[in-house]
Amino acid sequence: MFIDAHCHLSFPEFDQDRSEVIERLNAGGISLLIDPGTNSDTSRKAIELASSHTFIYANVGLHPHEVTDTVNDSLINDLALLARSPKVVGIGEIGLDYHYPGYNRTAQMDAFRRMLNLAKMLDLPAVIHCRDAWDDMLRILDDEKHSSLRGVMHCFSGDTALAGECLRRGFKLSIPGTVTYKRSLLPEVIDSVSLHDLLTETDAPYLAPIPHRGKRNEPAFVQLVTQTIASIKNIPLDDAADAIESTARQLFQLA
Repeated sequence: MFIDAHCHLSFPEFDQDRSEVIERLNAGGISLLIDPGTNSDTSRKAIELASSHTFIYANVGLHPHEVTDTVNDSLINDLALLARSPKVVGIGEIGLDYHYPGYNRTAQMDAFRRMLNLAKMLDLPAVIHCRDAWDDMLRILDDEKHSSLRGVMHCFSGDTALAGECLRRGFKLSIPGTVTYKRSLLPEVIDSVSLHDLLTETDAPYLAPIPHRGKRNEPAFVQLVTQTIASIKNIPLDDAADAIESTARQLFQLA
């Protein structure tokens, strides 16, 4: 019923109680979870976890904070090999992040382009991380545009204008627990777009929604995100959950 389109369940933060977390998400009606990689090692762990659970899938990605210098061909080839695993449904998380100083922006942009080309080659949706880098992000998406370019803006944090720019380029918006925060722009964004342009995520173990803010996030909490969307759209929770699940399954080509 509910879907968590972006959850780092394979991260070490869940090593001590992962089975209990999975029990809670099953009890909470989570029918689909996608675990994204941030480099070769985490992508491999995401695939291993997905291979053990029918309702979990993986993405293979290279997070911009993992890009400190020029990305070599062997890393791209390793990621490409991993991305051919049967439980992999997307390329991500990939993108640009200029929020913190000390990262090589040129290297980030080059890596992002190479990962977009991998998504094109494998005909997989791209799962994009963007923070304080929207101008370069949109320009690169325009430069790399092709007929099958599609995907989702993970943990979307922009305003209505940026939402429109992303949708125009064929990308869905993934809504995290920050939608419940007092100063969030997301309620206005949600109100301005179609329900069928939205996904839900936790980005666990990060960004826990209210009333869990400040604690470790977990996939069962995605129900709170869905409830918030349903409230903004003034529709029943089941209708919102069904529409979001349908969008996710269509985007990631899942039965």
